[in-house]
Order: sequence, then structure tokens, then C-alpha cells
Amino acid sequence: MTTDTATAEAGRDFIRDIVQADLSSRRHSRIVTRFPPEPNGYLHIGHAKSIALNFGIAQEFGGQCNLRFDDTNPTREEQEYIDSIQADVHWLGYDWGANLFFASDYFERLYGWAEGLIRAGHAYVDDQSQEEIRTSRGTLTEPGKNSPFRDRSVEENLDLFRRMKAGEFPNGARVLRARIDMAAGNINLRDPVLYASCMRIIRAPATHGRSIRATITPTAQSDAIEGVTHSICTLEFEDHRPLYEWLLDKLPVPSKPHQYEFARLNVTYTLLSKRVLTQLRARRPCLRLGRPPGCRPSRG
Repeated sequence: MTTDTATAEAGRDFIRDIVQADLSSRRHSRIVTRFPPEPNGYLHIGHAKSIALNFGIAQEFGGQCNLRFDDTNPTREEQEYIDSIQADVHWLGYDWGANLFFASDYFERLYGWAEGLIRAGHAYVDDQSQEEIRTSRGTLTEPGKNSPFRDRSVEENLDLFRRMKAGEFPNGARVLRARIDMAAGNINLRDPVLYASCMRIIRAPATHGRSIRATITPTAQSDAIEGVTHSICTLEFEDHRPLYEWLLDKLPVPSKPHQYEFARLNVTYTLLSKRVLTQLRARRPCLRLGRPPGCRPSRG
């Protein structure tokens, strides 16, 4: 019997094998996973795979799975989506217990860490436009070009970043970029944008009244804060793993999770896009939660 056959017959997969090996070697004494949706749309069947994987592994190995809402863009988030996502997780038979978190709760800590990156020379404020940053990043075969603002002093960067937080600049007028390597083979490491000038706190009564707007999701930092051991995500994030690890290496994080990728679930003739579902929701009110009495799906 081959190893693949034995694994299949045991109902195991490579991620569960990794988790079991980590427990057996005592690399981790307890497993912590997470399901981190953005509350900006309804979940689809593809998310069911991630939910079942993360919550299932936590159950099977006596660990914990956190439900964390990545609420860093309040302009697109609604309480309706938060309620819907929680209902879906419960419908699938899983429960997060006391482990419900919001990325926005970590704002002050994340901001402090960002200032730490500036002090250590690992980040700088860039005044270039989004288009200028995009074109100067280079291509898969050509290296990028350094920003003319890359060598600003620590003092100037701190001053500008604090004013960004205070909301002194128009949205997107300035960004905080990581100083890594503009010639890196992985484009994601060519001084990626960490925060934009709209990163100040925004009150959003439509959700829970405490949210931030960040250019990238603070996944690595949030995972580390929550003590996640296995950060499980889909394959499109594989190229982002070096940045995930760079942040964990440069920041004074309380723990260092590891990212593992699995293949996305694709089903023919089935919508697997929150963006498309949100567009349909706008066109067809019947798709909203709590369908109005007498409401029927439209044709076409």
C-alpha cells in the first residue's frame, strides 16, 4: 500500500499530517487556527471548505479556531454581512465559543508596530500616486525603481505618519511602504504598501462603530496576536507568504504562526465570488437576508 493510498484511506490530508507532526514533535502543544472573513459580502460554497478545514482541524486535534472579522474597510462592511457569516458557520455545525475577534481591535497595537518599523529603518512614507507606485514596481523580468522618498529621515517619516493617522491628508495622498528590495524576484517584496493616509480610525455605525481603513489586511500581525499556530489559506496567497514572514520577523510579535496554502474549491456553474454575489444583491433585493414577504427572484 502506497503512502498516498494509506493517507486517503485514513481520511487525512497534507495539512492534517503537518498538524499531527507538529504536535508529535512538540513544536506546538495546542493547535490554534482561524477563519478570517472580511464582512463585505456573503460567503459562498468555496468558503465552506475553509470553514470546515479550520474548524474541523481544531475539533479533531483538541485545539481552537478563532472567528476573526477582518474589518479594515468600513466603507464596504455591514452588520448584515457579520450576522450572515456567523449564521453560516453555525449552519455548518461549528462554533467559535468565546473566540470572536475583530482586526480593528488591534489598531493601536498595529499602529505602534508600524512606528517601530519606521524607527528601525524598515518603512517610509511615500508621496507618489498609486499609478506612480504601480509603474515603478517593475515587471516579472525587470526590477523596480526606488521611490524618490525612500531615503527620508526617520524623524520626517514619523512626523508624516502621525499626521496620516490624524487625518491631515486626503485619502491615498501618502502611504507607508515597507523598505525591502525593489529588485526582489517576488514583486510582493518590492516595498509593498502597508498603510494609506486613510488609515485613521473611522466610525462606522453600520457595523460595530470601531473600524480602520488599511491598504493591506493585517493578517500576519493579527495571527501573531491571537497565537495562531497554523495560518491556513488558499493558494493565491502563496506568493504573499514571504511578506507574511518578513513582517513576523521584523515586528516584536508574541508568537510566530506559519502559513500553509491549500487549493481553492471550484465548482462548475456555481458562483464562487463575494464580489459577484454582492453585485447580485444590489440588483436583486430578494437575495438580502430576511426576504420580504411576497418577494420573488427576478428572471434573467
